[in-house]
Amino acid sequence: MIRIIGGEHRSRQLKVLDRPGLRPTPDRVRETLFNWLASDIQAVRVLDLFAGSGALGFEALSRGAAWCDFVEKDPAAARLIQTNIELLRLDKRAQLKQQDALAFLKHPPQQPYNVVFLDPPYASDLLKKVLPLLNQPAWLSPTAMIFIEHSTHQTPPALLSSGEIALEKLRQGTAGEVSYSLYQAASKPHA
Repeated sequence: MIRIIGGEHRSRQLKVLDRPGLRPTPDRVRETLFNWLASDIQAVRVLDLFAGSGALGFEALSRGAAWCDFVEKDPAAARLIQTNIELLRLDKRAQLKQQDALAFLKHPPQQPYNVVFLDPPYASDLLKKVLPLLNQPAWLSPTAMIFIEHSTHQTPPALLSSGEIALEKLRQGTAGEVSYSLYQAASKPHA
């Protein structure tokens, strides 16, 4: 079970899949993240790219995000996310995309996202593959915020300045084995 920490659905318990490698973002990290995003989460479009339990997307919706796309390829995890969307009556503000993150990023959205959560499996190199695809104006609003979570034993990829949008690290932290950072998009100066 995960607990929504704040907002409209505060204290609601949601079922999550008990599966090796599926690590819902810890309460302490979510609390810190949403304190950082407090003034930037209202009425925004959110992408929870490696949704897993959906903890980050559900927290964002509870705190006033207008829309969240949950992307999760694991069929059982995806079914639980869909169940929780229905349980919280968020079907008019959220959509589940049961597919691989790289396949999802091949088709730009109709509107860019304001907040993106990236918490891929720790043993993967998916951040290195996803960031260049995501770092485009079609995907990110001009002041988009990107949250990246990874193992403390990994270093975040150095590709954050590649692409059409410069990403500036605003904050970072650690909690146990979890390292996390918040970036904000900024237009690159033209040469």
